[in-house]
Amino acid sequence: MQTRTIRQTVLFHCSPHAVFELLMDSKKHSKFTGGKATVSRKVGGKFSIFDGGLYGKNLELKKDRKIVQAWACKMNGWPAEHFSIATFTFAAAKGGTKLTLVQPGVPAGCFKDISNGWYTYYWEPMKEMLEE
Repeated sequence: MQTRTIRQTVLFHCSPHAVFELLMDSKKHSKFTGGKATVSRKVGGKFSIFDGGLYGKNLELKKDRKIVQAWACKMNGWPAEHFSIATFTFAAAKGGTKLTLVQPGVPAGCFKDISNGWYTYYWEPMKEMLEE
């Protein structure tokens, strides 16, 4: 299977802690995605997002600095039990927080939808929620 790597950088006008909490707090995650999210705050703990459409486990957690997770997706073209590794890093930047996502292992046939999905279902709603 051919895979590709997603690389995205987004600026949020808030602290690294606020961005970290949106991703790691189940209630906040559910609110900005609009679907049920259950997110463990432990290394080795599991997560389920969009009513189970995305799922995986935490591989590394450094509060307010870094999240590394194994991600899988229930969509056409994504092989069952295939996981990509999503690494989110947070850095203080002028005017807020720079979040960098690197996600290797995305099946080539799903790359465009997943890449666009980060903006549509994550970065844009997160910005809206943080600006409330």
